[in-house]
Amino acid sequence: MSNSQKQKRSNRVRYSLKKRNKDRLRLSVFKSSKNLYVQVIDDNESKTICSASSLATSKKKNGCNIESAKTLGVTIAKLAKEKGIDKVYLDRGPNIYHGVIKSLADEARSEGLTI
Repeated sequence: MSNSQKQKRSNRVRYSLKKRNKDRLRLSVFKSSKNLYVQVIDDNESKTICSASSLATSKKKNGCNIESAKTLGVTIAKLAKEKGIDKVYLDRGPNIYHGVIKSLADEARSEGLTI
């Protein structure tokens, strides 16, 4: 898949999510070939409230797997709870809701974050 197709899908997903969820914060997920990055963003103020990545949590070479996604989901949920955030919506970008993205969201939900 070319880069422009990914960008188009990402913009389409983000546009529809922002349109429907004006009162919630955005849980944005970026997945590279080696690592995962997650951040909670307030779009009204254009600020990142908290963030986490598999760079800090994973000791392995490749941090983009289901194990690190689960630990990252727990980490971001705890950081969000410390900031007083309990409701967010998931911005998966160009990624499909499957595998790594799904396990990250499930673990964040199990820690008490409403997605």
